[in-house]
Amino acid sequence: MDGKQMLGIVERYIRKSGAEYTDPKVTRIADRQTMYVEQIGEESGGRSIMMSEYKVDGATYWAGYSMRSQTVYISQAAC
Repeated sequence: MDGKQMLGIVERYIRKSGAEYTDPKVTRIADRQTMYVEQIGEESGGRSIMMSEYKVDGATYWAGYSMRSQTVYISQAAC
């Protein structure tokens, strides 16, 4: 997924106040996270999802995409 597609997903998610998306799935994570560890299995650990910065309506968000789970993770940079 490229940066333009990610920005579109982040914009739609934020502007619709966390509306539910299924393709791709969007998950809001804790604020100020620039990396997220996605759990792969109960005992097999996880995989790091690196986030990129996106600006929407004057606010800054971090978002990253997992190809494995087809999920976009979004974190607000500051409250």
